[in-house]
Amino acid sequence: MLDRERAWNILCEFTKSEGLRKHALAVEACVLAYARKLGEDEGKWSVAALLHDFDWEIHPTLPDHPVKGEPILAERGVPEEIRRAILSHASFTGVPRVSALEKALYACDELAGFVTAIAYVKPGRSVFEVDVASVKKKMKDKAFARSVSRQDITEGAAELGVPLEEHIDFCLKAMQAGAEALGLQGNAGSEGRH
Repeated sequence: MLDRERAWNILCEFTKSEGLRKHALAVEACVLAYARKLGEDEGKWSVAALLHDFDWEIHPTLPDHPVKGEPILAERGVPEEIRRAILSHASFTGVPRVSALEKALYACDELAGFVTAIAYVKPGRSVFEVDVASVKKKMKDKAFARSVSRQDITEGAAELGVPLEEHIDFCLKAMQAGAEALGLQGNAGSEGRH
């Protein structure tokens, strides 16, 4: 099994942007929280989350991403189950989301990016300033973070079988727990936060 360190090295080899690396970490935080909750293989879920957008910089257009990235991952020894989950996080690939990993990756991807965008516009630039109500409000603002698919966020929660508000809260808590690594602890740091 490919371990997290090897997955991180693959990500960094193909992804030079700090923002994209942090996105991978944010998705990983959310997906890993679901792995723990569901009693799933945390190592496998971590690898899938870290690698889900590894090829974005070399294949920045759809449908090249993630389709053209999949053979690269195969060459690097990434197991088929993880490659399939990565392919399934993009609906246009035609790979249906069947496993819990596939559903969690899809559900967490756009939401993690959206929460990050909201944190960046808060006065303290902190994920601790984001709550479920602010996420739901921003989802209605089509001008905000236009590239984030609101449909993917709502469909992802539905496919997971989790109410949208609960899914948002769950991912927020996961991202808050990893705020420092995600660069989302804010200007004042995380004093007084647990």
